[in-house]
Amino acid sequence: MPSSPEPAGALLLCRADPAAVGPAAQLLRERMLLAPAGPEWSVLVPESKPWLAGADGGGEPVDRVLGGWAGALAVGAPWPVLALWWDADRSGFTLAAGFRRPVGYVWLANGTPAGEGEAMRTFAARLGLDPVLDMQSLDALTEPDTEADARARMLGLLAVLTRTGLTLPAGLTPGEPADRLREVARVQPHAESVEWSGWRDAVRAELDVVENTSIGPWLRGPRARCLAAAQLAAGVPLTLHGLRRRSGGWITAAALLLVHGALGFAYDRMRARP
Repeated sequence: MPSSPEPAGALLLCRADPAAVGPAAQLLRERMLLAPAGPEWSVLVPESKPWLAGADGGGEPVDRVLGGWAGALAVGAPWPVLALWWDADRSGFTLAAGFRRPVGYVWLANGTPAGEGEAMRTFAARLGLDPVLDMQSLDALTEPDTEADARARMLGLLAVLTRTGLTLPAGLTPGEPADRLREVARVQPHAESVEWSGWRDAVRAELDVVENTSIGPWLRGPRARCLAAAQLAAGVPLTLHGLRRRSGGWITAAALLLVHGALGFAYDRMRARP
């Protein structure tokens, strides 16, 4: 008898265009498919399924994997990252933005809310959503509804985000198995593969993005050096925390902090030369 498809899946939504997301995503050291998702958004679809390693006790649940990736992407970027994840028992999201504590919400498979309403309010505030109209729609997702399962809840969340310009390509839908998402992403116009190519190429790509934006001139001087020092100082204890918990997500986030800190010093010094 053929086995049923793996029920777990995940999407990473970044509020930035693919040109900015691609170099940052390389630093995750995971194979991803990157595609536009509206004028202000990009979507990353994992090509691997590291959460399946948990079958023998050596991996992490899909929500923890995606939370780590979102935090790692957002910690060195000026744009927020929204991780959507689901498995046979639950669905949910994690929003990461800079150094702030991530916020998330969970629904059971039958749609029963299993999070805190305050998380939705924080979510709306960090994405700049309308505090009245959008918040009414989000509040409805935290209330009991016998006709809405977890998939319907996630679709309701995405419906709110369409007001910010998010437009997911057809077929990239919460609740679909990871293999299906990967195949759909591969055939999207302007889709590209993001792969780890080594620290040198990743850092060079990051610098190229900075050089071609208005951010570059602000990454020099005392403020830039203070930020770089703070990133390095935060990266060391976070690395130890990740090693103690054996969490790949936290280790990746720590590595990105260290890389961005070193990159900040290098960029400041390089641009200060005549």
